[in-house]
Amino acid sequence: MLIDRPRDVFVVDAVRTPIGKYGGMLSAARPDDLAAHVVKALVDRAPGLDPARIDDVYLGNANGAGEENRDVARMAVLLAGLPVTVPGVTVNRLCGSGMEAVIQAARAVALGDASVVVAGGVESMSRAPWVLPKPERAFPAGPQTLHSTTLGWRLTNPRMPDEWTVALGEGAELIADRHGITREQQDTYALASHEKAARAWKDGAFDAEVVPYGDDAQGPAAVRDECVREDTSLKALGKLRPAFRKAGEAGRGTSGPQAGGGTVTAGNSSPLNDGAAALLLMDEQGLRASGCEPLARIRSSAVTGIAPQYFGLGPVEAAGRALEKAGRAFEALHTVELNEAFAAQALGCLAGLPDLDPALVNPHGGAIALGHPLGASGARITGAVAHRLAAAGSGTGLATLCIGVGQGLAVVLER
Repeated sequence: MLIDRPRDVFVVDAVRTPIGKYGGMLSAARPDDLAAHVVKALVDRAPGLDPARIDDVYLGNANGAGEENRDVARMAVLLAGLPVTVPGVTVNRLCGSGMEAVIQAARAVALGDASVVVAGGVESMSRAPWVLPKPERAFPAGPQTLHSTTLGWRLTNPRMPDEWTVALGEGAELIADRHGITREQQDTYALASHEKAARAWKDGAFDAEVVPYGDDAQGPAAVRDECVREDTSLKALGKLRPAFRKAGEAGRGTSGPQAGGGTVTAGNSSPLNDGAAALLLMDEQGLRASGCEPLARIRSSAVTGIAPQYFGLGPVEAAGRALEKAGRAFEALHTVELNEAFAAQALGCLAGLPDLDPALVNPHGGAIALGHPLGASGARITGAVAHRLAAAGSGTGLATLCIGVGQGLAVVLER
């Protein structure tokens, strides 16, 4: 279909599951069931929408090696009870997969290829399988090595330079080195994330977006994010040992001098998590047909690349580009979601974005407290911005996140 200009793309609704910790309350839930849950919840919350009008379902997933069944979006369509005529496609941009799904879905609507779409993401890091590579020849006599698909590099190509393939946590250490970010600054940032998340839950800030998962008849339903620590403190965080560098150890990610000793701990990093999130997107025709009212409009998006070992700084350029495309400046922003892979990474991004008011960032806490189920996080933060803009009645919002192996992704929304 030819169109004269891109169509407006509206976020009608956004939902997510509570986020479970690794081996925690959602560890018994298959990722395709988590995905189906949020897809079904969106449809149930739009009674005027004929599910057969959904043109496509886009879901992000960073793993794809296990129960996701390779195309978890199509599995979610079928498990959610949508008509079999509704297709589904799964996309992978690692930690940005959920946001990438939203961007691709929005692009289809803007170009007139779709009128009503569902977009989101899912991850079960608890259920990520171990994989065994095929042997070079049949009937190997020696031992074989299993590789975890939960997080990070595996089956690495030996042609990759060593400085590119550092662990994600070491990448955070390199950012701390570059920007002179101290352990105390990181722990203070992490504590604030937990405090804001705990306060948001107490104030009902997540009521509009979180849909409980589970049936009380089969056990307690998951109703609240599992990793929020209301009882943590700087003293408690300060007792945790560095997770990626030992005392006096230098980094290996660059040729320049490195600070000795580690500052990145389990307490100032995002945890391993399970969860799903999804958004319902429509054009004006879809709004009229369904009778739905939008939360916000997607204005622009951007993706950028960066040196893999400094992956955490990807949002710096991506955010600027997305705002430039939208014709907006940082001063025009009303609310921001900056995904917190690590406190050092988030602080590094804030250092690289001097025009961004830190007070606008993650007002309800971030991934350090709420969790970071890889494929779902981009959809979670985009939906969170849409809900806050709707609650405010007007404004401009930004959602952005870093991506392993060196990318940044950002979306600008308006109301």
